Amino acid sequence: MTTIRGFYAVLDRDDETLARVLSRAARVLQVRIKPAAPCDIVRAARMARTVCDAAGCALVINDRIDIALAVGADAVHLGQTDLPLAAARTIAGPLALGVSTHSAAQVTAARDGGADYIAYGPVFETRTKANPAPVQGLEALRAAVELAAGIPVVAIGGITPANVAAVYATGARAVCAISGVNEAGDIAAAAQALAREPARR
Repeated sequence: MTTIRGFYAVLDRDDETLARVLSRAARVLQVRIKPAAPCDIVRAARMARTVCDAAGCALVINDRIDIALAVGADAVHLGQTDLPLAAARTIAGPLALGVSTHSAAQVTAARDGGADYIAYGPVFETRTKANPAPVQGLEALRAAVELAAGIPVVAIGGITPANVAAVYATGARAVCAISGVNEAGDIAAAAQALAREPARR
């Protein structure tokens, strides 16, 4: 799949217009529609596959390896309560595997388990989840990047254009924002602001 870097977008509703706007700015687009029936996720994921192909953007499906395989996605993203990484690897075929982490121990487990990329957060306060994990902060993110030992780290949680430079300064390869982009008054501008990577990257 496309190298994990830059803006990692999340499609949180079955909306082709939103998918197109996000894919123009992002290197990666994850389909994460909760709650939704599997048939609805498949429909949105197939639409997103077409959109991502046109934009040169990698497609990730949240949680569902079966749907990821069915639509020809590039990767599946697993949370801490989803199928364990080792078990997922046995059935994922060509899919890259990403894992959400919220502590140093979880980062270490994802690294040792062979994750292809690691999401870490929430870095700052977030309102995307009803019961988010404790805020980790920039120094914990920097430590997570070191623990990942070269595996790309996607920083997530409360990331905005105002703090994105500080997030990249930790060594994170990519940044993910959901509500801060998808609920912005100008979604395209918000997405492009997060897509502007520091020159050193």
